[in-house]
Amino acid sequence: MTRLILNIVCCIMKIKFLQAFNGDSIWISFLENENPRNIIIDGGIGDTYQNNLRTGELYKVIESIRDKKQYIDLLVLTHFDDDHIGGVLRWLNKDKEASKLIKKVWFNSGKEIAKELDAKENKDLSIEIEVVKEGENNFDTSAKQGIEFEKHLLENQLWDGKLIRQGDEIPLWGLKFKILSPSMEKLKNLLEVYKKKEDYFTSAGEFDFTTTLKDFIEEESKPDFKFKEDKTPPNGSSIAFVMEYEDKEFLFLGDALPSVVIEGLKKFGFDKENPLKAELMKVSHHGSKHNTNSELLTIVDTNNYLISSNGSQHGLPNKRTIARIINTNPNATIHFNYEDLKKKVFQKEDFNTYKYFKISSTNEFKY
Repeated sequence: MTRLILNIVCCIMKIKFLQAFNGDSIWISFLENENPRNIIIDGGIGDTYQNNLRTGELYKVIESIRDKKQYIDLLVLTHFDDDHIGGVLRWLNKDKEASKLIKKVWFNSGKEIAKELDAKENKDLSIEIEVVKEGENNFDTSAKQGIEFEKHLLENQLWDGKLIRQGDEIPLWGLKFKILSPSMEKLKNLLEVYKKKEDYFTSAGEFDFTTTLKDFIEEESKPDFKFKEDKTPPNGSSIAFVMEYEDKEFLFLGDALPSVVIEGLKKFGFDKENPLKAELMKVSHHGSKHNTNSELLTIVDTNNYLISSNGSQHGLPNKRTIARIINTNPNATIHFNYEDLKKKVFQKEDFNTYKYFKISSTNEFKY
């Protein structure tokens, strides 16, 4: 008698794009053999963790990890902008046990950049964790004193101080990370010109949702059209990488610049003739028109493009970016992590003209 054994196969990796308001926050959970692992990429703005009225999705993820007696095996802070690190800083501010939950941090500090380049430190790159008194609930008032972020990481043995830079290949827990950005040139630029009080979002512009996809595509097909790349120092320093898991690859771009990402992809052997075959692409800088160009889109072969934004600030996402994606890949699925963006961004004419692209509010992917 033959006994039939049924193997029940469940997902062993989950990628969830948290609702981080106008920011980024991503939770990756997976099994290494039978050991649970958790990676968090960025923390969105402060409210992604908690504010006076409610707890945010980052708070819920952290507490879920804690309740299961697991750890954040890797915390990636892609760059200095508040819409990427604000939630993490508020967590460290409010939770005295936070450092016990973190095992490893990737973070390019101003001190380490200066040390690597044997250059003068830029004090504006210093980050502080606010000191909050016991029982204090005011989330809007900045404290006068704080704890230096790098010092906190070092004292709690969370960070080895190494720079994460283009060309690095880092194996961890059965995964492989191919670092595409930043280049040392962009880290040098950050060190030399970054100013804390400067508004680096001014170039984003107004919302462009009333223009049709067809109009954008026709405009950009003209010989005189020129792509204008983001020039902001923080975004130029953003960590971006390919994450390889078994035979699958995933592209996480933070707010990185397309020229730097393309350079990084080519260092790993990817180009138009040999594109990166990715399960998904986290579109850079919340869909900004200055951070995704047509050349980059031809080097990445995927049908899933994720844009992290609630559409509340800085004119992001730009519909022009989505038009570029659809022009390159008519079968693209555009994933938003906020449901109502589907109605805001598109017009009936867009769907009548381009019949094969899809819009989704799926923000959780299982493999």
